[in-house]
Amino acid sequence: MSLLEPRQEKQLLWLLAALQFSHILDFMILMPLAPELMPAFGIDAGQFGLLVSAYTFASALMGVLGSFWLDRFDRKPTLLLLYAGFIGATVACALAPDYRWLMAARFVAGGCAGLMGAVVMTIVADVIPPQRRGQAIGTVMSAFGICAVAGVPVGLALAAMGGWRLPFWGVAALAAVFWVLLAWCLPAIKGHLNGEAPRSGLGEIWRMPGLPLGWLLTFTVVFASFLLIPYLGAYLVGNVGIAFDTLPWLYCAAGAATLYAMPRIGKLVDRFGKAQVLVGLVLASMVPHLMFSHLPPSPLWLVLPVFIAFMVLTSGRAIPAMALLTGMVPPHLRGRYLAVNIAASDGASGLGAWVAGHMIVVSPVGALQGFGTVGWLAVASSLAALCLLWLLVRVRRLVAVAA
Repeated sequence: MSLLEPRQEKQLLWLLAALQFSHILDFMILMPLAPELMPAFGIDAGQFGLLVSAYTFASALMGVLGSFWLDRFDRKPTLLLLYAGFIGATVACALAPDYRWLMAARFVAGGCAGLMGAVVMTIVADVIPPQRRGQAIGTVMSAFGICAVAGVPVGLALAAMGGWRLPFWGVAALAAVFWVLLAWCLPAIKGHLNGEAPRSGLGEIWRMPGLPLGWLLTFTVVFASFLLIPYLGAYLVGNVGIAFDTLPWLYCAAGAATLYAMPRIGKLVDRFGKAQVLVGLVLASMVPHLMFSHLPPSPLWLVLPVFIAFMVLTSGRAIPAMALLTGMVPPHLRGRYLAVNIAASDGASGLGAWVAGHMIVVSPVGALQGFGTVGWLAVASSLAALCLLWLLVRVRRLVAVAA
């Protein structure tokens, strides 16, 4: 049974989605601020790239470190402490007088954000019954669509009005409001403690059949996505012939479709099963991955549905994957397991972007050469994810029969 009444449950899920929105926006808003930040601090493109990667690197590192303590405390104070650290780091970004200060602030923000994401999904799994967990995870993950539709455009508008510091002030102020609401509404969640603090480390997880395969599954699914995602805009402009000022509208449309689809994918997970829906989404996502990475110069009316299908199906894969992983981990291990899962996801996103970057050559006219090959690699990675999923389900069934 749920720990909350239906109204409280719905309220909590949207507050957790709001928290996710704030830290996703904090990550996304930096990238389009490059034209202002680079001259402001006198840095080149490589140094700016380090600012972006510092966020995910810190998130991955803290995911591993969080495995030693994340299940030892009540979920509520843990989440509020991490969120407070994130807010403070975002304020530090807004106040940054130089590049080193901004780098340190981004590192702290990324470290707090990564563990926050793990705690959020752990709370969902602790509070929501398994038969409704897919829809709950879909609601929380709606934050990605909200960011694309409203968050980034509003952030850029703030930057246009008040300079690059203003979006960070806006994120910090919004997050502070969400922090207060969470402190008010979130109940104590400490059933995983069972009267004693769990042992630290990951030894118990490694000894449980199938659990490490979940990390490999997450890594492979995210790696396939981030081979393509960082280069979508450049490919649309340089190869497909879409005007640069049309890109925000494309992302807005895809974000709106993703926002609409996420809770509905969650309902499909609850109705048909986590593994079954994940298989369907992985197979379906291969089509837009190949179509998009091989698109010739095309009109907007043809590009739009392919791009929307790409974003919805690629983003939607995370819902059944997360529902599957949270359901197979005992509550007293869930926080630590998901912390390392965040590290696997962040590591995969960074490695995917790096591998694709070494496979792509930019022509003198701005076209990306080799992007079609990257699309085939994404499909191969998705097929590898299906093999891992089959192995994971088989191992879990054998364990259940043996028990």
